[in-house]
Amino acid sequence: MKEKITDAKQREKYGKIGSVAAILCNVALAAGKIVAGALTGAISVLADGLNNLADCGSGTVALVSFRMAAKPADKEHPFGHQRVEYVASMLVAFLILVVAFELAKESVGKIISPVAAEFSYLALGVLAASVMVKCGMFFFARTLGKRIDSDVLLALSKDSLSDCVATAVVIASLLVAEFTGFNPDGYAGALVALFVALSGVGILKDTMSKLIGQAVAPELIEEIKARIFAHEEVLGVHDISVYSFGPNKFYASVHIELDASVDVMASHELVDEIEQEFARETNVSLTGHLDPIVVNDPAVVELRKKFGDLVRGLDENYCMHDFRTVIGPHRTNVIFEVAVPFDCKKTDGEIKAEICRAVQETDGGVYTPVVHVERQ
Repeated sequence: MKEKITDAKQREKYGKIGSVAAILCNVALAAGKIVAGALTGAISVLADGLNNLADCGSGTVALVSFRMAAKPADKEHPFGHQRVEYVASMLVAFLILVVAFELAKESVGKIISPVAAEFSYLALGVLAASVMVKCGMFFFARTLGKRIDSDVLLALSKDSLSDCVATAVVIASLLVAEFTGFNPDGYAGALVALFVALSGVGILKDTMSKLIGQAVAPELIEEIKARIFAHEEVLGVHDISVYSFGPNKFYASVHIELDASVDVMASHELVDEIEQEFARETNVSLTGHLDPIVVNDPAVVELRKKFGDLVRGLDENYCMHDFRTVIGPHRTNVIFEVAVPFDCKKTDGEIKAEICRAVQETDGGVYTPVVHVERQ
């Protein structure tokens, strides 16, 4: 598989190529189907042509979005403009849904008051060619969309795929009418409208999820961890938060655990070096937080392991970090954070109580746990 393109200028270039190709193909298909539909009186053929005409608008939206998304960050938009592509995908989805509504309305009228459509090999040929062209557009837009990680091109590819299925239904409708005498034109048009609507809803759902704040791919989290752990001084990482501000535009924060006995300036310099490495070599703008870890005190090390094992024993998905102790005359406070998955059904309060009970049963009140639960 070819490497993804992350350079802004290259993404704009390939995005424009994909958008212009979609516009030109849809103009040609719309013209052919509308003419064929008008000559034969087949509402399903005409409806399919109108759908392609709307797809021209979708391609235009995509073309404009790539130009806007490539604009650099400014005072009003300090994180850049790449989320414009998400907005463009939503516009594409709305255009598709409008077309689906109009097609459904026309088809219902055709079902109520059917009109015989003249069978035409011209219409059949235009539709068959359309299926092949749309299949090619689907593979082209999907391949290019994945290569540049573009939601709007992937939306166009899904639309092309639904058009392939919809046009195949229209072809079947014409053949049924010719060889059986039953005219399913209105029903076929309604089925086309259904396929178009499902495509629009799917695109809208995917895009809204990303605008709301969809979690990044787990592979990106693992890549961030691997890069940080490549520095042998790093003892651990936690509290990784990654935010997407558009395709290939990520901001991340992470807590980096380093030996507390090392000079703080040297540790700070290492964190700076890691941040700069991410800036040079990745599309992730990383902010690192230094967490000093005591490794030379056997008692603290033993307690950290003991409580870490205790927490994991309650649930293998629990992860303890930021462990420290405050020793008093009669008891020792053990302070730590526990990361739990978002899908954990227990409340934070229930998890805290569970851990405190386990500590009490194990040590009989010698240690007082101060627990902070965080979801990730």
